[in-house]
Amino acid sequence: EGVVMELADCALPLLVGVLPTANPEEAFKDVAAAFLVGAMPRREGMERKDLLSANVRIFKEQGQALDKVARKDVKVLVVGNPANTNAFICSKYAPSIPKENFTAMTRLDQNRAQSQLAAKLGVPVQNVKNVIIWGNHSSTQFPDASYAKVTIRGTEKPVPEAINDDEFLKNTFVSTVQKRGAAVIAARKMSSALSAAKAASDHMRDWFLGTGDRWVSMGVVSDGSYGAPKDIVFSFPV
Repeated sequence: EGVVMELADCALPLLVGVLPTANPEEAFKDVAAAFLVGAMPRREGMERKDLLSANVRIFKEQGQALDKVARKDVKVLVVGNPANTNAFICSKYAPSIPKENFTAMTRLDQNRAQSQLAAKLGVPVQNVKNVIIWGNHSSTQFPDASYAKVTIRGTEKPVPEAINDDEFLKNTFVSTVQKRGAAVIAARKMSSALSAAKAASDHMRDWFLGTGDRWVSMGVVSDGSYGAPKDIVFSFPV
């Protein structure tokens, strides 16, 4: 109820109403977009895989509720970790909803990668585009700047050419992005909050509205593209 009060106090012009509920079927009734953030939180010293057993029950229940009452074209974004696995579980328990409507959030990793490159290049973050996150939303992910582009003084060029530092791109950059979540937890004793919310907003906005010539990364059910195994949730450029 306190969150409902805060939302009202924001005076958001597009917010029509809020329904506070702990009942998944009530929450998901006829929804067009679902943000699944309700997972066991990650604490300092924990890897995302440590959360798996506790979250199977949560995402099984949510998948079943979505299957029963949500729109069949609902767009589902799983934020709660381990996001890729939770998205897979949720989709399995919602067989009447197309697999392609379930996604796991790797946009936070993409935003982190974009920010690191912009800082290295000394440009605004919006001047960097087409960074890719491959794989799992975990320390095994692979942030890829090989196809990224940057605009410097009005001229667009490849990021690897602009940085001209293979050691940074292959090691420092990759490691920093992979470990950023753990670094945030170590610093604030809680997992990412505001940056994760911003990434979730970015993800869903681009899914609904499109991205033009920009690439964005999402964890989706693999169709075997790029040699990734089929039917796992894997982050690709989309």
